[in-house]
Amino acid sequence: MTLLLLLWLVSYYVGSSGTHTEIKRVAEEKVTLPCHHQLGLPEKDTLDIEWLLTDNEGNQKVVITYSSQHVYNNLTEEQKGRVAFASNFLAGDASLQIEPLKPSDEGRYTCKVKNSGRYVWSHVNLKVLVRPSKPKCELEGELTEGGDLTLQCESSSGTKPIVYKWQRVPEKEGEDEYLPPKSRIDSRNPGHVLLQNLTMASSGLYQCTAGNEAGKESCVVRVTVQYAQSMGMIAGAVTGMVAGALLIFLLVWLLIRKKDKERYEEEERPNEIREDAEAPKARLVKPSSSSSGSRSSHSGSASTRSTANSASRSQRTLSTEAAPRPLPPVPRAHGRVGPVARGAAPEDLHPAALTEAEATPSRGPSQSRPFQTV
Repeated sequence: MTLLLLLWLVSYYVGSSGTHTEIKRVAEEKVTLPCHHQLGLPEKDTLDIEWLLTDNEGNQKVVITYSSQHVYNNLTEEQKGRVAFASNFLAGDASLQIEPLKPSDEGRYTCKVKNSGRYVWSHVNLKVLVRPSKPKCELEGELTEGGDLTLQCESSSGTKPIVYKWQRVPEKEGEDEYLPPKSRIDSRNPGHVLLQNLTMASSGLYQCTAGNEAGKESCVVRVTVQYAQSMGMIAGAVTGMVAGALLIFLLVWLLIRKKDKERYEEEERPNEIREDAEAPKARLVKPSSSSSGSRSSHSGSASTRSTANSASRSQRTLSTEAAPRPLPPVPRAHGRVGPVARGAAPEDLHPAALTEAEATPSRGPSQSRPFQTV
């Protein structure tokens, strides 16, 4: 009797403990978690199946259950439509199927089967692997001969650890896949590689591969090493272009300013009042004169003298008005010479008039003619 009791306890213990399994799958794939029970023919009212998940933070939740002849597999919004029994759970296969996998599905699953008062537990550790995201390749440093350059590569997501590898991509026949001789990997940042003392042979296409248990992703970057003299020439050319553009802009601006100024002056000129403008000059018109050819020689001589005398006085009057300072006075005779009658003889003239006429300097024809201001 005691022996039978011990055998029953051992079989009950084995059935209760179940099995332990560890499974790794990549995200977005399908996984089946095993759970089998052999507890005899199930009874409709006594068979219960329950799957539980304990996540990496220790939180536990129900995934799927079968109870009272009903399946409940939409217990959480996150697992809705993704979990189901993989086979005929009434016949002894209560395995769980999840599709597609998500990183949040990772954790420790427990399958608990109860039938007629007997229990079976199965434990499965599920690890969901995430493929590295496409890495980003960057360059940092000087792309000149003799300079140092750092190749940088990093994936933003993926299951740790992520392994990075840099290599050259052959573009021509005979090119090597290995990095230049003077290359050093940064131990603190495995995705960083330092290329020292660059040469023209360092130019080419470089590829970085980021990989883990789930898969690999890669990116490429081109390195173009330039001569130091070429860099100086490029810098000088850029500076010259900038200076030329500024000069052209300045010239255009000056031309526009000049045209605006000329247009402004043309618009304002009719409205200006010139106070310092000179008055129009008077026009001098020669009076018409006629000669008395039929007079005698004596009358002509007297008329010539009288006209000369009058022209002299008129000339002095005009000069006094035109000049800023007065002219010296001209000596006058005590007697006044009146007009000479036509046909008078030369001896009838007064002696003082003769004296004044002789003292008056002779003038040319242009000076002896009186001018009239119009």
